[in-house]
Amino acid sequence: MVTLPIFINGRFYGKKITGTERFAREIVAALDALLCERNSDANVTILAPQGTVKPDGVSRIGFANVGCLHGHAWEQWDLARAARHGVLLNFCNSGPVFHPRQLVVVHDAAVYRIPGNYGRLYGLFHRALGRFLAQRAMLTSVSNFSRKELAAIWGVEESAVSILPNGHEHILRHRPEPEILGRLGLRKRPYFFFVGSPVPNKNLNRAIAAFTELRRPDTAFVIVGATAGKVFAGNRFEATENVMMTGRLTDGEIVALYRNAAALVFPSLYEGFGIPPLEAMALGCPVVASRIPPVVEVCGDAALYFNPLDTADMAARMKEIIASPELRAELKRKGDLRTRLFLWRDSAGKLLEEIEKNTRFKFKPENPHPESGAGSIWRAERRRSRGDCR
Repeated sequence: MVTLPIFINGRFYGKKITGTERFAREIVAALDALLCERNSDANVTILAPQGTVKPDGVSRIGFANVGCLHGHAWEQWDLARAARHGVLLNFCNSGPVFHPRQLVVVHDAAVYRIPGNYGRLYGLFHRALGRFLAQRAMLTSVSNFSRKELAAIWGVEESAVSILPNGHEHILRHRPEPEILGRLGLRKRPYFFFVGSPVPNKNLNRAIAAFTELRRPDTAFVIVGATAGKVFAGNRFEATENVMMTGRLTDGEIVALYRNAAALVFPSLYEGFGIPPLEAMALGCPVVASRIPPVVEVCGDAALYFNPLDTADMAARMKEIIASPELRAELKRKGDLRTRLFLWRDSAGKLLEEIEKNTRFKFKPENPHPESGAGSIWRAERRRSRGDCR
């Protein structure tokens, strides 16, 4: 018996960073650091489409551009072929359906539970893909709530879906860029903060209505984020005098807004995990959030909760937190303790444990000929990299 090489589906390195891509980048970086620390001899390589640049800060894990295709076609054909003799790790909800030894992280069940958030073809494809992978892959999600949701939808035992939570350390690496406060006129003005894609399940209409009920002309509501039009069904909001919609900002600008906000408002109706509350707690920003299972799972007693369907309740919690410095200080203290439960390093360690304990990830070579196995893959890929894509 020999240990298989491990390949990572690196398609996400060519995409804009949303919560899913953030997870993938951070788990790979944490895995790289852990392999270095343990002086591991594991053979781990990121495989990515042509034109994708090797990520900075990854030293122990190898990198290779493979194939000639792009998008899902690259994933289903080029990636499957290049990784066929190893274990394949997929961190962004998808993977090649016929790969025999793979782990797939599916972050939530939103494509099944709230299909209206997605374009028709995107939704059809990903619902079908998820069901195929559920029958063939080792399954992982990011929270106990999402595990229960996905297990119920796919018709598998909950124990068949492991959990790799998000971490918070990434947000601490960015230096704040406080110039954004002056640009938005927030230096001497209290404000609530929201960060994310303004899609229907984020419940921004009610949050804006609740903020309006405060009748506080001295207070602003700052909404940061952009909608991915090719993925999400359209949703538009109108800015008012005190409701600011900034679009995308830099990480440093977002850090500055977290650090100076009266509170993060997280009004979601549906989530798989909820990274913004975790980021807020890590940066000392109080959290006012929906009382829904995944958010409570992340925040515990370190948030002030409201009924996301009740704008009056939402407004009351906003008023309560802005009026009480003592409450804000208490939530900051509890938030600091809570974030210690969610570390990228810990999730990388759990990932290694899942790989090592799963006997499907060891095999007996089917053909000992020197042209078989991983060596022949790399020879084929070198030929393709020189322009021979047959």
